[in-house]
Amino acid sequence: MNKKLSIITINYNNLEGLKKTVESVVNQTWKEFEYLVIDGGSTDGSAAFIESQSETIDYWVSEPDQGIYNAMNKGIAKASGEYLLFLNSGDHFYTTHILTENHHHLKNFDLIYFDLIHVGTTFSKVVSYPSKLIFSDLFFDTLPHQATFIKKKMFDDFGLYDESLKIVSDWKFFILALFKQHCSYHKVNTTLVVFYLDGLSSSIDYSAENSQVLQSNFPAFYADYKELKRLRTANEEHQKIVSSNRVQMLLEIEKTLFGKKLISVFFRIYILIFSKKKLKQILKN
Repeated sequence: MNKKLSIITINYNNLEGLKKTVESVVNQTWKEFEYLVIDGGSTDGSAAFIESQSETIDYWVSEPDQGIYNAMNKGIAKASGEYLLFLNSGDHFYTTHILTENHHHLKNFDLIYFDLIHVGTTFSKVVSYPSKLIFSDLFFDTLPHQATFIKKKMFDDFGLYDESLKIVSDWKFFILALFKQHCSYHKVNTTLVVFYLDGLSSSIDYSAENSQVLQSNFPAFYADYKELKRLRTANEEHQKIVSSNRVQMLLEIEKTLFGKKLISVFFRIYILIFSKKKLKQILKN
């Protein structure tokens, strides 16, 4: 009898992260799932560790692959669950009982997504996703595959991850599923996993691949994407200027009585100089 859920972990030379992920999965209090680990032929001891955990892992393989999405597709091919969850090495469930509390959501919808925690070197924050998704939501973001249960039938109907893309194939899958195939989806307002911002997708500029996917599949919206990207870049530059030490120092000075007087004198001088220049131009004409 097939399980309701298949959890798939892909790994390559990330032994410490893999240990954290496997521990998170096998310690779940709800255990009605199958667990698959796809290792890319690691040389750091990952294969030996996976083998040592073989009693709690339903399927595993350690062999060279052609990248992230080739490994994920291998997992899809072997999975038998109605829903799939990709929890890659290094990431982990929020609590040991999170599946006990939420497995009842695994019904009716093609995509069921949750919130997650982003952890960087100096911060951690809960990232929440809207319950109503619009096309522009996915211009510069994607649903988190670590916190999204995907009905396996979708891969049967729409195809596997595009292995020609290095970093945005899961985004391509989501944007096509949502806005071309019009799949059903449901948001659960609960934090499901913890995601560490030290992976490949956190350090690579993937805008070229985004452009390629949008031009090929949504050409009518590509101009909107480019304009929104331009405005976003301009806003980021503006924010850098506003948050610079010099500007912040001027703002602090302006808060003081002396600062207000200084700013007032500066603008009076500026207006006076400007007025004289304008007067000279008028007289010349």
